[in-house]
Amino acid sequence: MTQSPIPPIARREPKRIEQLGRVRTDDYAWMKDDNWQEVMRDPSLLRADIREHLDKENAYTKAMMASTEALQEKLYQEMRGRMKEDDSSVPSPDGPWEYYRRFETGAQHPKYVRRARGGEGSEQILLDVDAQAQGKVFYKVVSAQHAPDHDLLAYAVDEQGSEIYTVYVKDLASGQTLSHSIGNCTGDFAWSPDSQFIFWIFRDDNGRPAKVYRRPALGGEDTLVYDEPHDGFFLSVGVSESREYIVIHAGHHASSETHLIPAATPTAAPTLFSPREEDVLYTPTHWNGRWYILTNADNAVDFKVATAEPGRTARANWRDFIPHQEGRYILGLGAAKDYLVRVERFNALPQIVIRHRNNDEHAIALMEQAYNLELAGGYEWDTTSLRYVYESPTTPMQWFDYDMAARTQVLRKTQEIPSGHNPADYLTGRFFATSSDGKRIPITVLFKRGTPLNGTAPLLLYGYGSYGLSMDADFSIRRFSLVDRGWIYAIAHVRGGSEMGFSWFQDGRRFTKRNTFTDFVACAEELIARNYARSGNIVAEGRSAGGLLMGAINNMRPDLWAGVIGGVPFIDVINTMSDTSLPLTPPEWPEWGNPLEDTAAYDYMASYCPYTNIDRKAYPAVLSTGGL
Repeated sequence: MTQSPIPPIARREPKRIEQLGRVRTDDYAWMKDDNWQEVMRDPSLLRADIREHLDKENAYTKAMMASTEALQEKLYQEMRGRMKEDDSSVPSPDGPWEYYRRFETGAQHPKYVRRARGGEGSEQILLDVDAQAQGKVFYKVVSAQHAPDHDLLAYAVDEQGSEIYTVYVKDLASGQTLSHSIGNCTGDFAWSPDSQFIFWIFRDDNGRPAKVYRRPALGGEDTLVYDEPHDGFFLSVGVSESREYIVIHAGHHASSETHLIPAATPTAAPTLFSPREEDVLYTPTHWNGRWYILTNADNAVDFKVATAEPGRTARANWRDFIPHQEGRYILGLGAAKDYLVRVERFNALPQIVIRHRNNDEHAIALMEQAYNLELAGGYEWDTTSLRYVYESPTTPMQWFDYDMAARTQVLRKTQEIPSGHNPADYLTGRFFATSSDGKRIPITVLFKRGTPLNGTAPLLLYGYGSYGLSMDADFSIRRFSLVDRGWIYAIAHVRGGSEMGFSWFQDGRRFTKRNTFTDFVACAEELIARNYARSGNIVAEGRSAGGLLMGAINNMRPDLWAGVIGGVPFIDVINTMSDTSLPLTPPEWPEWGNPLEDTAAYDYMASYCPYTNIDRKAYPAVLSTGGL
C-alpha cells in the first residue's frame, strides 16, 4: 500500500496584536517578509526560512498531484489544440495605416505590426516581443502605443514579473530604440495628440501610482504634472476620443476626480474638472462640443449621464441628459464625431446603445439567453464604424464592425478553434437562486447535450463578487475540457459584482460583504434543488478576491463541496487591511473597511475573515495557488 505524502507543518510563533481595544493572535506572522519591496524586485532576496517552507509546500503539492500528471498533460494539449497559435487581431485603421498584433506558431509573445490602410503593401514589424524576450527569465509587454504622427512607438515592459515597468521609445523609421527610457512606472502612459510628449505615471516604493510626469518624446527632463495627495487613489492618464484633451483620472471604488490639459497646449498645467466628493464617481467624455458625464451623483445608484459646458464643469453646473433609471446600469460611454455610444446592463445582460447628435438612438439587438458584449475601441474620431466583440458560453468570440449610420454590420473575425468546436453540441442557461435575504441571484450554466441532469454529474461553481467586477457569460476554451467529460460548469453572479446594477456591488462590500458568501451558498443549494448537482459533489473555485469567497464559504458550509480551489486567494483580510505599507491597502478601505480606525469595520471583518475563522471540522480537499 502506497503511503500518502505527508504535508509540511509550518511552525507556530504566536504574535499578539492589539488593535482598537481588540486582541488577536497570529501564529504565522513570521511568514511575512518585512523586506517585501526588495523581494518584488529580486525574488532571490526572500528570507531563507520562508523559501524553505514554500519549497516544502510545492513538493507536497507535486506529490499529491503525481497521479494526475498524465491527465494534466492531456488537458494541456487539449487546451492548446483549441488555440490558434498563428493568430492575429483584426486590423484597426488610423490614418494611412492599420495596426494589429499577430502571433507565430511556437511564439510566446506577439509581434506588433502595421500595414498600409486597406491591406495593400508589405507588413512593417514595429515590435517583435518574442525576439526581445529571448534569453530572459521574464519579459512582458503590457502596452504598446504608436505616436499620433506614426513616427514613434512607446511600449511598457516588465522584465522581472514584479509589475515595475520601464517605458521605451522606438524610432519606427530607423528601427532603433532611443537611448532614454522611463523607469519605475506603472506601465500606464499616453501620447500627447501632437506626438511631442509622453505622459506617464510614477510608481512609489509601496507600489502605488502617485504622480503624473511629462517627458519630451525624443528625450529630456521629466516635468511633474500632477501629484496625487491621497495614497488611496489610483491614477490613470489618457486622451479624450475627440483628441482635444489630455485626461488625468484619480479615484478609488467610491470617489473620483478628473483633471484636464488642453491638447493644443500640452505643457499647460492641468485644471480640475469637478472636485472629488465622498461616494460620488464621475467620468467625463468630450463630445459635440460639450462634456457628457457618467456619474452616480444625486443618488443615481445605477448611474446617469449629465452634461456640462466647457469651462463650467463643476458639479453645480451639471444637467441631466440621460436620467437615472433603476435597474439599468450604465457601464460606460464612448464617442465618435457624430455619435455617443453607451454600454448598459439590464437584468445581468449588456447591450450597446447608439445616439446620433440629433438625439435619435437605437440599440444593437442580440439574441442568446446568456452572452457577453464589449466595445473594442479604435483610433479614429471622424468615423461611423463601431467595433464590438460578442461571445457566449457556447459561442467563440466574434469581432463585428457596425456601421452606426447604415445600422448594418460586418463580421470581421470569429475566434478559430483548430481542434473543432460545434456550439450546437452544448447548452447554456440562466436561472436564479433565492438568497437568505430574498434576493434573486443569477446563475449561468454550461454543459454538453446529453449530460444527465439528475444530480450525478460533477459540477464546478465559479464565483468572484468584489469591486463591482461582473463575471460575464463569456467563452473559455478551458471549460470544454470539463464539460466534454460530463461536468457542468456554473457561474454564480453573486453580490459584490455589478451584474444586476451598481447596487449589486454596494450590497456586497463593507458591512454587507457577507451577502457575497450567502449568495454563493444559495446558488449551490439551488443547483442541488434543480438536480444539477448533489451536496458534496460540487467543486467551488475563485481567484484573488474570489479566493476570499472560497475561504469564507469553506468555513461556512464545508459539507457542500467536494473540493475548493483558491487561485492567489485573498484570505488574510484583517491583517492585510491593517498594513498600510502594502500597495493596495489604503485604496481598498472603501471596499472592505478600515480596521485601523473603525471598530465596527474591525468586528465585521473579523466575523468572516477566512484566515482567522478556521475551525476544527471536516473540510474538503483544498488546492490553493500563489505566486512570488
